[in-house]
Amino acid sequence: MFISECLSVNEENHLTIGGLDTVSLAEEYGTPLYVFDENQIRKNCRLYTESMKNFYGDNGLILYASKAFCTMAMCKLIDSEGMGLDVVSGGELYTAHKAGFPMERIYFHGNNKSKAELELALSFGVGRIVVDNFDELHLLNELCDKAEKKAAVLFRIKPGIDAHTHDFIMTGQIDSKFGVALETGEAMELLREANTLSNIEVVGLHCHIGSQIFDLPPFCEAAQVMMNFIADIKKELGLTIQELNLGGGFGIQYTENDDPVSYDKYMEAVSRTVKETAKKRNIELPRILMEPGRSIVGSAGITLYNVGFVKEIPGIRNYLSVDGGMADNPRYMLYDAEYTFLLANRATEEKNKTYTVAGKSCESGDLLGENVPLPEAHTGDTLAVLATGAYNYSMASNYNRLPRPAAIMVKDGKSHMIIKRETYEDIIKNDICE
Repeated sequence: MFISECLSVNEENHLTIGGLDTVSLAEEYGTPLYVFDENQIRKNCRLYTESMKNFYGDNGLILYASKAFCTMAMCKLIDSEGMGLDVVSGGELYTAHKAGFPMERIYFHGNNKSKAELELALSFGVGRIVVDNFDELHLLNELCDKAEKKAAVLFRIKPGIDAHTHDFIMTGQIDSKFGVALETGEAMELLREANTLSNIEVVGLHCHIGSQIFDLPPFCEAAQVMMNFIADIKKELGLTIQELNLGGGFGIQYTENDDPVSYDKYMEAVSRTVKETAKKRNIELPRILMEPGRSIVGSAGITLYNVGFVKEIPGIRNYLSVDGGMADNPRYMLYDAEYTFLLANRATEEKNKTYTVAGKSCESGDLLGENVPLPEAHTGDTLAVLATGAYNYSMASNYNRLPRPAAIMVKDGKSHMIIKRETYEDIIKNDICE
């Protein structure tokens, strides 16, 4: 019945997550409310770490892509699972630092890292910096010289793979703001130049072809391209690439129409390609890294809203307004992202009407979904949107000066807050009024 295994229905016909009544959670903590199931997150983590162990032995590491959902609590959870962390900003890096995450297991990505962010990474002793371009390479080398440090780096490569996903989340094709291209020879030139710099240790390569991908072939093609490039680097520059980060992008189920491949199948197929290409090109197998984010946390999260006004326009549409919207989930507005909706307080009632779920921001485009099947809704109902664990809180804003919601974690019949609800005082705390 549900797209996430941590969800169920109790005897009151209320939606539950981790065994806890979502209607009661909404009453206790208020709405909008992000809710995460810790056991589901840990289960998703272990699907990856165990697959990595099965297919690569001790020669691999799973990195959690923290942009999907980054808090100190999440960093501590990932650390306890023995995983690494992928960060893409100074803010994510600082969050990990404050959470006590081991810096040697952090990989710092980003296509336009500032001087201050690179200095922060060097001062914290970040394990790897993923260099995106020539300018960054030289800036990093200069900063290392001043700090009397040497940076271990990977290089972001565009493998030229066309992933079948939304244009906004395709990243591996030549026309991308990320990384350097293979087709033009730019990638080889970047490696050649890096090899001459005294403060740069060339450790590995990184690629990422996109997000929310359901097909196996693009991942295998990317792995083959990158392994062949490693062989070419060895032949042309005499450099041995020690690490290969193949990115993430594994799709999850948002609706019953989504049919993702199980994550161990991804891992198995890609490992076969990696090993076959290494053997064919007579090169050593590099340490393999992957960076799932959405597939770690997406299915483990839901968002709860209070239904406000219901507006029926005969022959046109029915509007169901909630106390959140684009400010806490902009993905529908950005990508036409589809979700599964249900009334948490009447979880299994027949869905005999369709609604446009509207947010409260002063924007016509502030919608969470259109043509959404639901039971007849009333003011005071609790609306649940499923599989919102990834990129909802991360992309939330204070548009219209709306405070961002609280987030809670549930585990074994108990709940606790991991992000406090913002107040109006939080909204104005950085304002200056002279």
